Amino acid sequence: MSISAPHRSIATAVALWGAMVVSAHAEPVPDVTFPSIDGGEIATKDWRGHPVLVVNTASLCGFAGQLEDMQALHEELGPKGLIVLAVPSNDFNQELEDAATVKEYCSLEYGVTLPMTDIVSVAKGDVHPFYQWLKASEGFVPKWNFYKVLIDANGEVVETYSSVTAPDAQALRRDIDAAF
Repeated sequence: MSISAPHRSIATAVALWGAMVVSAHAEPVPDVTFPSIDGGEIATKDWRGHPVLVVNTASLCGFAGQLEDMQALHEELGPKGLIVLAVPSNDFNQELEDAATVKEYCSLEYGVTLPMTDIVSVAKGDVHPFYQWLKASEGFVPKWNFYKVLIDANGEVVETYSSVTAPDAQALRRDIDAAF
């Protein structure tokens, strides 16, 4: 069955309008900073030109084994430009008492050397500005630990993923490769 010319024009117009709506909705990551677990700051402006995987983590969560997969991504794709950022949070009552303890635990237990922020709020209370932006621009709020946000090299959100999507999942890996 073929589509008549008037219907093709309508279908094309709808497709173009949909693309414009998506483009108008996408807002690049704002210039904000995270406190680094090592002291100093991690600035989102330094992400420009790099794909970034941001993961809210918690040391005592059942998904904490994903830190090993995050570290593997960091080691494999970090030299190519991927930034993997762990954002420890106690919003779901599964993080250790302070940043020094978190850093030591993640290093000893999972071999983590990838960038980590200090403990911040991602979903409750005084939410970090990055996560405020995600809620306002994407409607995204982590519902648990190890929710993931993939940002492309242009600073736009590619996709968000729940805890059950492991950092080495095929779909996530495909999206990461396309985000460069």
